Amino acid sequence: MLESLRPLLTKILNPVARNLNINPNIVTVISPFIAILAAYGFANHLLILGCIAILLSGFLDVVDGAVARYHNRASKFGAFLDSTMDRFADAIIYIGIIFGGYCDWFVGVLAIHSAITVSYVRARAESQGVDCSIGIAERAVRMIILMIGALIGYFTQPIYFTYVIYILVILSYITVGQRINHVRKALK
Repeated sequence: MLESLRPLLTKILNPVARNLNINPNIVTVISPFIAILAAYGFANHLLILGCIAILLSGFLDVVDGAVARYHNRASKFGAFLDSTMDRFADAIIYIGIIFGGYCDWFVGVLAIHSAITVSYVRARAESQGVDCSIGIAERAVRMIILMIGALIGYFTQPIYFTYVIYILVILSYITVGQRINHVRKALK
């Protein structure tokens, strides 16, 4: 969904990548630690801190790839590590949201499950040779919706943040369904 922004992001990130001549895997591994800060914010009802930490974590998630591409250090292991750290970050953020009481534990577990399943279905499809970067709620979209929900909850009432989490669970499972259907058609 946000794939159309890639040329703009590349234009913005290339100067950053040029000045960060470090191993991109180091940047990748930092991201879940920033997600811990987001979880801390949500667990302690600091929605703005949670939102800013998600934004920073997401920024690092795109910077690692930009650094890898710019310095010609892209690797299969780097892509694997990036995907793995994204799953850790997703789960950590939702654990903070659960601890903060913004959703029932069961809904929180569904949020974690749905987020991980969206990525799993894509990875499994691609292992079968099917490009599967489709769906209404890819990770970047989910993180943007989560940040918007946190801001809405901060500036109005926290219950609206809870509603956004319910919506994210639904959108994530719809994305899983879209991807399964896409793969079914591609493998016929």
